[in-house]
Amino acid sequence: MPNRVPWNPDFSIGHELIDAQHQGLLTQCNRLADLCVAGASDGDESGGRFDQACDDLKALVRRHFATEAALLAGGDCADELEDQRIEGDEFEYLAGEIATAENFDRLELQRFLALWCVGHITGSAERQRAFLVARGAASD
Repeated sequence: MPNRVPWNPDFSIGHELIDAQHQGLLTQCNRLADLCVAGASDGDESGGRFDQACDDLKALVRRHFATEAALLAGGDCADELEDQRIEGDEFEYLAGEIATAENFDRLELQRFLALWCVGHITGSAERQRAFLVARGAASD
């Protein structure tokens, strides 16, 4: 079974745009889960849709990292910005070289991407919530 991940209020960091992007990542992971289930009966058609949805998720992650970097660059948090850059580089490596259709089946990819997104979101909630609240940016 694929990993479906509902939004949990504990994931919220209190920043409207970041929270919306995090919710969008989980929505896309759940779309991949739906396509995994559909793939059991739909054959190659769902495979093409899965591949496109996977590419869409990767694009969402990249845009999200750009948004986070812009917010962090606006404050006094060089360490957090460097950690965020490293996480982005790690995602690019994993998504481009390791977690690929050549190395894993679609169900394994969906599970990996869902777990990665949850890990990013929960890590962001811990690290960025305090930063954004301290800056008064939590409601931006």
